[in-house]
Amino acid sequence: MSTIADLRLPATETALATTLERAPDATFELESSVSKTRPSLWVSGVDPQTVAAAFAADHSVADADLLVETGSRLLYDVTFVDGSGTNRLWDELLADGGSLLEARASDGWWQVTVRYRDRDTLCDAYDRLVERGINADLRRVTDVTDVEGHETRLTPEQQEALEAALEYGYFEIPRGISMEELATELGISHQALSERFRRAYETLVDAELQPAGEGSRFD
Repeated sequence: MSTIADLRLPATETALATTLERAPDATFELESSVSKTRPSLWVSGVDPQTVAAAFAADHSVADADLLVETGSRLLYDVTFVDGSGTNRLWDELLADGGSLLEARASDGWWQVTVRYRDRDTLCDAYDRLVERGINADLRRVTDVTDVEGHETRLTPEQQEALEAALEYGYFEIPRGISMEELATELGISHQALSERFRRAYETLVDAELQPAGEGSRFD
């Protein structure tokens, strides 16, 4: 069994506090990537000039290189000053082998999702944050149990795809495997795997949002 935790952390006590203050409408999302020596951040909701000025004013940011500019998002490689920034935060969160699944920042807060081996490991990570003076808000804890013997609306193919994605680190940040590589492991096409994920996500979201006792709209 593993445990997935959603935490809310104040930027003023963690990372990019000044950047978020100078660019209050922006959202920063850590990019899933492999073999990165420094974090890459997708930025949305702000123009390039504003976010560049915000990075420049942030004393924790040593350098920020704009890599990609799309119509709605910007991708930056960010180098933090030693002893600050997201790397220090991840060290506290992931010291006992936790896996960072998602991290985004907006409105002065970081929202992170981390998978731990068990609840004890989560408690240890939470205690480290508190000891550092970080007012971590634990928003949600989900225990992931063996699905054998439990009713599921997923098809066997969808369940196989999700289990393989979890095993090979597809949902981790940075990702341990690309979708193309995962499709090869499963012996199916990239398009077929993408379609399995789409239908599985739709089924899981529908099951989560359905009132208790009601059937799925896909039944």
